[in-house]
Amino acid sequence: MLLSWPPGWDSMTGTACGAGSNNDKKVGFMDLKQLQYFTCVAELGSFTRASNTLNIAQPALSRQIRMLEVELRQNLLIRNGRGVSMTEAGKVLLEHSLGILHQVERVKEELGKVRGAMAGHVVVGLPPSLLKVLAVPLTKTFRARLPNASLSICEGLSVTMHEALVAGRLDVALLYNVIPSAEVETFPLLEEELFLMTARFDNAPDSITLREVAGMPLIIPSRPNSIRMLVESELANIGCRPHIELEIDGVSAILELVADGYGSAVLTRSAVASLADASRFTVRKIVEPVLSSKLAMAISLRHPSTLTQQLFIELIREHIREWLGYSSET
Repeated sequence: MLLSWPPGWDSMTGTACGAGSNNDKKVGFMDLKQLQYFTCVAELGSFTRASNTLNIAQPALSRQIRMLEVELRQNLLIRNGRGVSMTEAGKVLLEHSLGILHQVERVKEELGKVRGAMAGHVVVGLPPSLLKVLAVPLTKTFRARLPNASLSICEGLSVTMHEALVAGRLDVALLYNVIPSAEVETFPLLEEELFLMTARFDNAPDSITLREVAGMPLIIPSRPNSIRMLVESELANIGCRPHIELEIDGVSAILELVADGYGSAVLTRSAVASLADASRFTVRKIVEPVLSSKLAMAISLRHPSTLTQQLFIELIREHIREWLGYSSET
């Protein structure tokens, strides 16, 4: 039986040519760091952003990617005016790299279990209205439950966090009014009623109709903020349009402007409950119809969850109502 060896291999030793001599040029092999670098550049679509994320100089990052391309004898990335895009070979490598890096994380976790410690990393995305409310209790509970694991919390709009989930930059995200997708699995958590906030004035009624809200000057985030889209959609259903006074993408700035009398804001119950100085505001429930925003937890179907991430998901489901000030009956 005749054996044929791949090009570059020694038929006598079954090893790569040159591997047996220190004087010969050594054959390179892919390493995990190169795969991590490539994955980061591919998912972010930019050497600059990947360099900042990885905390590595851009020339060094480019050199590692080029070494990987030489080793694989394939062009993986194409530079363009807006960043980089993947070649067909790059897309294939990215798919395999994600699986390899995921398996490495699973190995680390399994080894951590052997020594009695669940060590892993979770990156969670929170919308701006929830960041202030959830960041502290979420971190404290996470550290108590998983003391050897690490947690990163990112802030973002639901639309951008949805994209980050699919790209693998987030492991878990809490999203408002998420649109069903074949790439993301969602778990409903709760519905939050919406309230109108204005600068403080006395003898205000407890509620306000949606039609009356249409006549109020609103300070509201720009599209595609989920609450902005919900308010516009519900107003359109009754033949009205919102009066947009200011577009501000920041809850803190919106609250300051509302308190100073520049307009009104529509916020969720949890955002209202987190106010540091509620005496500066008048808060009224929106009725006819009652507006509510659906909060869901989302994970990517393209990137299987690690054991640490699965435990984190259970932690969220177990405590979310408590953290947001809801009783178990509501």
